[in-house]
Amino acid sequence: MSRKQHHFKGAEVSCCVKYFLFGFNILFWLLGAAFLGIGLWAWAEKGVLSNISSITDLGGFDPVWLFIVVGGVMFILGFAGCIGALRENTFLLKFFSVFLGLIFFLELTAGILAFVFKDWIKDQLNFFINNNVKAYRDDIDLQNLIDFAQEYWSCCGAHGPNDWNLNIYFNCTDSNPSRERCGVPFSCCVKDPAEDVLNTQCGYDVRLQGELDQQKYIYTKGCVGQFEKWLQDNLIIVAGIFVGIALLQIFGICLAQNLVSDIRAVKANW
Repeated sequence: MSRKQHHFKGAEVSCCVKYFLFGFNILFWLLGAAFLGIGLWAWAEKGVLSNISSITDLGGFDPVWLFIVVGGVMFILGFAGCIGALRENTFLLKFFSVFLGLIFFLELTAGILAFVFKDWIKDQLNFFINNNVKAYRDDIDLQNLIDFAQEYWSCCGAHGPNDWNLNIYFNCTDSNPSRERCGVPFSCCVKDPAEDVLNTQCGYDVRLQGELDQQKYIYTKGCVGQFEKWLQDNLIIVAGIFVGIALLQIFGICLAQNLVSDIRAVKANW
């Protein structure tokens, strides 16, 4: 009889909070699994999984790491939040809250440091791009990423087309036997609307010409400057996306903590 009285008078776990958190995290979990699957499939196609040591062989950045790391974090968070909410497991819910809070703190710290040390960030971005220019032909995913960036921001190299001298296939040294010598990738080329077929040889020998002549055929602005300009032009949208992500994280932490409080209150009445 006393248990029935406690049941009616005591606290209860909110079903709305519980199943909303469960539904939100199961989507997060599945999305993380999809990202992980894509990353592992890409590595399997490149033979990385059969030769793990080749992970460190690439001189530049392997874009597959984005899928692996982001997918792994989403999978772990989604699992903890989903199972924690469904099973009313306070340990998993606390882990979810702390992990999400840590990510939020790191994002906030990175944002503040990027604002304070803008020049240092710019130098690091320049170093990052030039380092990947060197490894352009070493990995197809990296090559596609650089081509996408140069086409999207209408740029070529970190500071200009001459940055492609860093690549062994495009440098202008007399000892370079490559047909791409003194050229740039096709993604640096100014697109001709009349052309239906992509001309992948449009950048051949283009750096043998003067700078004014180059402007007729290729983008001469660097990607660092173009990225800065794009960021300034789309500052409200970019800031809105980051604020939206931050609010979702805070909302998730609050839901998890609310559910933990409800579970504790129910257990206290036992």
